[in-house]
Formats: sequence, C-alpha cells, structure tokens
Amino acid sequence: MTTPDTAVIDVDGTLVDTNYHHALAWSRALHGLGRTVPVHRLHRAVGMGGDQLVPAVAGDEFEAEHGDAARAAWKEEFDALLPEIRPLPGVREFLTDLTEGYGLTVVLASSGAPEHVDAYLDLFGGRELAAHCLTREDVRRTKPDPELIRVALARAAGSAGFVVGDSVWDIRAAAAAGHPAYAVRTGGYGDAELLDAGAREVFDAPADLRPAIPRILRG
Repeated sequence: MTTPDTAVIDVDGTLVDTNYHHALAWSRALHGLGRTVPVHRLHRAVGMGGDQLVPAVAGDEFEAEHGDAARAAWKEEFDALLPEIRPLPGVREFLTDLTEGYGLTVVLASSGAPEHVDAYLDLFGGRELAAHCLTREDVRRTKPDPELIRVALARAAGSAGFVVGDSVWDIRAAAAAGHPAYAVRTGGYGDAELLDAGAREVFDAPADLRPAIPRILRG
C-alpha cells in the first residue's frame, strides 16, 4: 500500500461548526417557497451541495421549478447566520500536525460557496495551513459525487490520499473516488451512519485525529 501524501479535508461541519445553521437556513428558504421539509431531514442532507440537496429533499419537480430560487433564498438566510459561525476546537493544531508534523499536502475540499469558505478560512487562518482550497465552483457536481475528491488529489499532484469529513456524503464521495475516509461526529451524524457509508473510523472531533495520524498513514 502506498503511504498517503495528501489529506483532503472537508470544511463545513468538519473544521467549522455550521451544519445546524445550514439546516435552519434551508428550512427557512424552502418554507418561503411553499415547501416545508422537517429540519431533521434537512440536517441529514447537509454535506451535499445545493445542486444535489434541493432535489433530494424536495423532489425533481420542485428542483426544476424552484431550484435556483431555493438556493438563492438559502444563501440569503445563511449569510445572516454567518456571524454566529465558529471554528471547531483544535482545527489549527490538527492541520498543522498534518503539514508540519507529517509533511502531508492538505487540500480543503468543500461543496460550499466560495464566499462562505473564504469567511471560514478567516476564522482559523486556513489559507496558511492548506496548499489548496476547492469549492463547488471547481467542479460540475458536488458531493456525494466523487469529482471534488478527484480534483483535490489532482490539484495536489498527490499519489495517494485520505479524506476527513463529517457527513455520509463526504464518506461516500471518498469511497467512490477510491480513497479511505475518516469521519468526525461534529456534523451530527451517528457512528453507524458514518461507518455504514464506508468510514474506516469515527472520531469525536478533528483534534481527536491527531494521535491517530501515524496509524492512518500506515493504513
């Protein structure tokens, strides 16, 4: 087995505490367009890009008629919540361990909007800790499609990588791209869901991966 040289890290729900804010913003956006979706269902769809989420929770017909309006309304609702977003504890130390401690190339890979990801990076100094940062603008299809993971590895010119994410969509995207994935509980998904999706291990938070990095690199 080739030792990983690249770590592809999700952002929303993995490095910053956003998933419940996203669920609330989607709830408000869809309700404003006449479609009420239970928040627990919306939460379980967070981690998909908006292009995938709307048809998944509201159906293809709603997507065809209102998809763009729903995404615009979600952005407006989520923008209002941005001042409440906080980085998760220990993310700088985790990323620093990957880069300085183990010499890995770190690529942040998010299905989110570029302007939101930029705001997150400001919260924890992410630009100086990652070699590359990809968003939905870098791909045609977002997670759970594997394109974002594949583009991340190509951008890093890596020969082997692993993925860290908080949602089943991160884990499924990694599996479809052929890379091992490790999950964190910070997005609100249960261990069984994450393991069933293909996660090799589940950790409480990114900081808890730090002592496990040598084992992850050994495969």
